Amino acid sequence: MKWLIRTILGLVVLGVVLLAIGLVLPAHFRIERTVSINAPADKVYSLVVDPREWKRWTVWNQRDPAMKINYGGPTAGVGARWAWESKTEGNGVMEFTEALPNQRIGYKLSFPDYGMQSAGVVAIAPAGNGVRVSWTNQGEMGANPINRWFGLLMDRMVGKDFEAGLANLKKLAEAG
Repeated sequence: MKWLIRTILGLVVLGVVLLAIGLVLPAHFRIERTVSINAPADKVYSLVVDPREWKRWTVWNQRDPAMKINYGGPTAGVGARWAWESKTEGNGVMEFTEALPNQRIGYKLSFPDYGMQSAGVVAIAPAGNGVRVSWTNQGEMGANPINRWFGLLMDRMVGKDFEAGLANLKKLAEAG
């Protein structure tokens, strides 16, 4: 019986220590991936300025073909948005907040089920005979110590999706 009490006490102490560490972890996360694309800026921009094009190159809806997507606002540029519902990829909303032709798209991203919001940019810059595309996303995990632990893992969890998405964007933009 003593071992059970010691085990429970040990688990409680471990939980308190993990929560305490979580309180001092950074609340901010940032993800960034970059790819070189041998295509003109206007071709790449056309694939990122319209939310309907994102399903052609991002990986989330490819993992869940049954994902329900609704589009709103203008078809492209500032105010264009899409919302999705997915059993495997979660529910979310993305809205474009900035659109500089052939240069960048800024967006805000929201996951209402988790109370999480972030902001990002897909930036297009001239590079050699093509462009260099950087996709970033950053946000705050808030005061919740458990969320802050997840913040440490965001780059590892989402970074691979950014890499795969940019690889798909490269294939699309360089085709034909």
